Amino acid sequence: MGKEQNPRRVADNEAQAISRMLRTSPQKLNLVAAMIRGKKVDKALADLTFSKRRIAGDVKKCLQSAIANAENNHNLDVDSLIVAEAWVGKNLVMKRGRPRARGRYGKIMKPFSELTIKVRQVEETVGEQA
Repeated sequence: MGKEQNPRRVADNEAQAISRMLRTSPQKLNLVAAMIRGKKVDKALADLTFSKRRIAGDVKKCLQSAIANAENNHNLDVDSLIVAEAWVGKNLVMKRGRPRARGRYGKIMKPFSELTIKVRQVEETVGEQA
């Protein structure tokens, strides 16, 4: 007699994770997201671990969350997961300022972003006819 379960927002062979309020611009975050799109999750985790970009650690946390969701909530095989989609959105912008010369005021925008990572289980049938 409980409440009806929410319908799934992703397909049966997919899982996703969302990180909000990431303190970087969407443009910089999208460079890191583009680095992992379409890769196998173990290769993507390795790339994020050794990336020099500061935000790569937060992207790695989001990817690990998506992998954990796939394993624990949707019973998917971790070894056959790929990063199907990784997209970036805008969030709020903190407005700060600084006095400049001749009585002017320099605007300083401090943007926040959000990141959605979707992982998908794929069947590895190509190239295994050895």
